[in-house]
Amino acid sequence: MSLLVVPPAVADTAPTSTAPNAKPVVVPALQQWEGGTGSFELRKHSRIVLAKKQVDELDDQGARLSAEIEQVTGHKLDVSPRIPQDGDIVLSIDPSLTDATGGARFAEEGYTFTVTDRNVTIAAPTAQGLYYGTRSLLQILLLDDGRDSVPVGTAVDWPNYKVRGFMLDVGRRFFTADYIRDYLRLMGWFKLNQLQLHLNDNGFKGSKPSWSQVQAGFRLKTGNPELAGLASADGSYDRADWDSFEDTAAANGVTIIPEIDAPAHSLAFIRFRPSLGLNNGESDHLDLSKPATTAFMKSVFDEFVPWFRGPDVHFGADEYTVDKPRYKVYFNEMAAHIRALGKQPRAWGSLSVMAANADGYDRDVTMNSWNNGWYGPQALKRDGYSFINTNDALLYIVPFAGYYHGHGLDGKYLYDQWEPHVFPGGQSVTPGDPQLLGAMSAVWNDLTEATYSELDVHGLVEPTFGVLAQKMWSGAKSGVPYSAFLGTVRKLGVGTGLTKVATTLATAASGEVSVGKEASASAGEAAAAFDGVRTTKWSSGPGDEAWLQVNLGKPFAISKVELDWAPSYGRDYEVQVSRDGENWTTVATRTGREAAGTDTLVFDPVTARHVRLVGTQAGAKRNGYALWSMRVFEVPDLALHQPTTASSSEVASLGPENATDGDPKTRWASAYRDGEWIQVDLGSPQTVQRVLLDWEAASGRDYDIQVSDDAATWKTVVPVRDKPAGARVDEITVAPVTARYVRMQGIKRTTGFGYSLWRFEVRSMSPEPDPA
Repeated sequence: MSLLVVPPAVADTAPTSTAPNAKPVVVPALQQWEGGTGSFELRKHSRIVLAKKQVDELDDQGARLSAEIEQVTGHKLDVSPRIPQDGDIVLSIDPSLTDATGGARFAEEGYTFTVTDRNVTIAAPTAQGLYYGTRSLLQILLLDDGRDSVPVGTAVDWPNYKVRGFMLDVGRRFFTADYIRDYLRLMGWFKLNQLQLHLNDNGFKGSKPSWSQVQAGFRLKTGNPELAGLASADGSYDRADWDSFEDTAAANGVTIIPEIDAPAHSLAFIRFRPSLGLNNGESDHLDLSKPATTAFMKSVFDEFVPWFRGPDVHFGADEYTVDKPRYKVYFNEMAAHIRALGKQPRAWGSLSVMAANADGYDRDVTMNSWNNGWYGPQALKRDGYSFINTNDALLYIVPFAGYYHGHGLDGKYLYDQWEPHVFPGGQSVTPGDPQLLGAMSAVWNDLTEATYSELDVHGLVEPTFGVLAQKMWSGAKSGVPYSAFLGTVRKLGVGTGLTKVATTLATAASGEVSVGKEASASAGEAAAAFDGVRTTKWSSGPGDEAWLQVNLGKPFAISKVELDWAPSYGRDYEVQVSRDGENWTTVATRTGREAAGTDTLVFDPVTARHVRLVGTQAGAKRNGYALWSMRVFEVPDLALHQPTTASSSEVASLGPENATDGDPKTRWASAYRDGEWIQVDLGSPQTVQRVLLDWEAASGRDYDIQVSDDAATWKTVVPVRDKPAGARVDEITVAPVTARYVRMQGIKRTTGFGYSLWRFEVRSMSPEPDPA
């Protein structure tokens, strides 16, 4: 085995480019950018400077931004009211700022972002706009290789739509207060601005003999004895919880839209007051023929509206069909009552079912257009309502159900084809229609007896949160394909300051084998270096001597380690490998490193199950070592992004290139025949020692691994026979052979479908057997 000593990186001496800087990548994308040349660099004494005469107004944002920059970059910036100096970040609120293109949206939520080689200045007409500008700064720093650079240029940014929302049904499934607060922070990270909390609801009766067996929930708990017992025993929010929601929302640019839903979906109210329900309480519909029913609902709003700080309150009013004349009276009375309490009323659009027309209905109600049949956008426009696109066919998730996107929204469709003005069934409106306020996705917890958790719901929501934010803020201006956009969202994760919710999108880079693996260290939280999250880091504490190691779980043929150093970087260190975790061999060394950033250590391929970093001299002894990540890579996949062809494809979207594109969610599928093949051109003759086939359920039972020098004459190097049916990964060791082309030649299938592969990988080394 050869030992490779890697010298310190040499500064690039190539001529500096004079081309304007490209628009920095953030999610959602900036509306306007004029690039300059060069960059702003965080410096040892950089500060956050608050504009004169606004120190009190900006103090909270300045302190928070300082903490967030430290989490994202490792640099701790002081907050100062003094005159800006070189290296400072300047925050300013200027109500006189305007933008002709952004108009009212800029005036309410927009900002300017000006970068010179000396300073970054974020200015906005409002505190909310300034907050959004700080999100862009944090994202730019997080995505920068060194986490300390911002390209010179000027951005002007604002949202296309007033409402950029998310609705969560907590009535049928309780979500903890920590979860709600984290989601408010996550919304702010992506510049979403309205969280609608659906505070009461119930399950479906179905085949149950009585409504008494159906789940029902109301999630607000008051000390008022007249409403004692109304709150659900399995979870509710008291006034302190709600105040914490409102505080968190205000700090993250979000407005909470509380929803108390009646006269349908009202089993929780009927359980509390059975006399108010239809059929002597054997229903989840209120009996609107009784004056006491409306009086009770008004008393509920009287009790809780003083808790709510936002300007809007939602009174539900959907899917009630049993008493249409009285429904109109109830709708109008509740809308008027909410206005009398100082709030703007909202409701679910139901009028196409409830009435022949909207004559006599209160028009000063903001509607969620949730279903074209119940009340679609064209009918809402005709009747003069302001409305929000919450279309069920496009924007509903019912977790783990067989309907309404039970496994998450269609992110690619939303990214490629949707914007808030788009509705199905030919009901789309003109972009920017003045009655269309925006859009709101929704989670409905219909399956009240299912056993999923709130974190499972997060796993369904997170993959499209960034997509929805992009399409609501600046539409199609991201300018990159969906796969690239999703890659950015993965890197951005869930932002800063979260306590319960973590990203579910952290994935290994191509060839990376260390993400999520068991780790240990001489001190500090070792797992943070291997969790795939860019805002967590391992810190050793003071001193020169420290180590960090990862157990890959099984032997891999590895040839590269990447270290992403925080400001507490290592000056001298080694990378060592082991088969058994006890006997170690040094494969790479570094001496004299002088800065944070990414260090790539490449060495001769070696089989290892354990990899460790051993520090011998820290860059700053009192701080020790700190790493954002330590990534261990297999010997490279020779097939990655190489030209790939096949005998057939089931459809064009399932082409052979999908098997070698490095994306685990795309696949090749052949025609429904035995004998189909897929082959890759490695570009030049290479030593082939391992082939990996990641099969979809339509897999191969019998097939040959073949190689060729010219793609005409083929040699079988490994025959594979009698493989079981179903999805699986076949790792095939090949006696070392030199070839330019590698092929999977199918013989027999396991199913009546064709052959289908998620991945087709070719490598030049196979790991040796595990001694364990």
